[in-house]
Amino acid sequence: MKFNTKFLYLILVSFLLALFVLIFSNEFKAQFFIVKNVETKRAEEKFNEEELKEKIGQMIMVGFRGTSISEASSIVKAIQDLKLGGVILFDFDVPSKSFPRNILNPEQTKRLISDLQEISPTPLFIAVDAEGGKINRLKARYGFLEILSPKELGKRGDKNLTEKESFKLSKQLKDLGFNMNFAPVVDLNLNPQNPIIGKLGRSFSSDPEEVFLHSKIFIENHLQNDIIPIVKHFPGHGSSFADSHLEIANVSNSWNEEELIPYKKLNKENLLFGVIVGHIFNSNIDKDYPASLSEIFLQKILREEINFKGVIISDDMQMKAITKHYGMEEAIIKAINAGVDILLFSNNSELQYDEKLPYKVFDIIYQAVKEGKIKNERIIEASERIFNLKKEFGIIK
Repeated sequence: MKFNTKFLYLILVSFLLALFVLIFSNEFKAQFFIVKNVETKRAEEKFNEEELKEKIGQMIMVGFRGTSISEASSIVKAIQDLKLGGVILFDFDVPSKSFPRNILNPEQTKRLISDLQEISPTPLFIAVDAEGGKINRLKARYGFLEILSPKELGKRGDKNLTEKESFKLSKQLKDLGFNMNFAPVVDLNLNPQNPIIGKLGRSFSSDPEEVFLHSKIFIENHLQNDIIPIVKHFPGHGSSFADSHLEIANVSNSWNEEELIPYKKLNKENLLFGVIVGHIFNSNIDKDYPASLSEIFLQKILREEINFKGVIISDDMQMKAITKHYGMEEAIIKAINAGVDILLFSNNSELQYDEKLPYKVFDIIYQAVKEGKIKNERIIEASERIFNLKKEFGIIK
């Protein structure tokens, strides 16, 4: 009997000990997993935060001063800190009204582009305005090729000449290291006295079919040389009487739907990769905002009616058409919410040059997302289009 009591006592003690170990073990596991879950959540939040910042950086394209760069260059710091999506090069510095800005000659330009790509965490869009004629940052007097203007090409009506000139231009861009050209202009020359289109010879024709045919050749030759052609200025700047560099171009009484024909036909041919949207106002379509800030223009017309799937780029957000009427924060938020994927800030307008501009633009977008003024989905959508375009043209692998 004594033996049995002792045996039962040992069983009871063993049971209690096992129960204690089990409870302790489960509590330990629970605490362990709580800690791990908190750590995982924090890591995910950190990852998402970094990812958000990278996506925002890709939506910004800026201009800068300098014909060369070094580790101390403000643009180098901005590219690396913000992971900027792209830069645009100019020959003339508007704020100081002087040469040079970025472009001196072919050798220097090629070296500058190569150096920019080398220091960038993510390969950059490196863009230029090279339409031919007067609007060409790569001028013959700097040692670059002479390229005929769109007006001259359209007037001659020789598609073989357009073929020759556009191939020559795009080959030069490729050799220099550019990967994006803000051309061709597909505006119809409806007002020859237009100060920014007609008078500068930037339009192929007043006939939408001719504009389409010349633009198609121009684009196809750029594609042969892996240069992204960016057409402009949606929804059409050719009928205006004003220069959007100086004020909003009001086309309410002059614009007609024929101005959309080149966009529609190019898109059907799968030749529309990027579109620059102008600061063009048409109260018959949107009584409140210019096209660059208008959801009606960008979503209803460009995305839905034309069925464009590519990247939408704003015209320079520092043009007076915007700065006269909107604060920087308001304009940026409205543009992104309307559907702009890349915000272009030339830092090369009548405004004072600002080396901190990329940071200011970034901070406005980041804060707007945090405050719910811009939805996360809009940032994701824009960055996906940007990365897809870079992949399509082999800029990123």
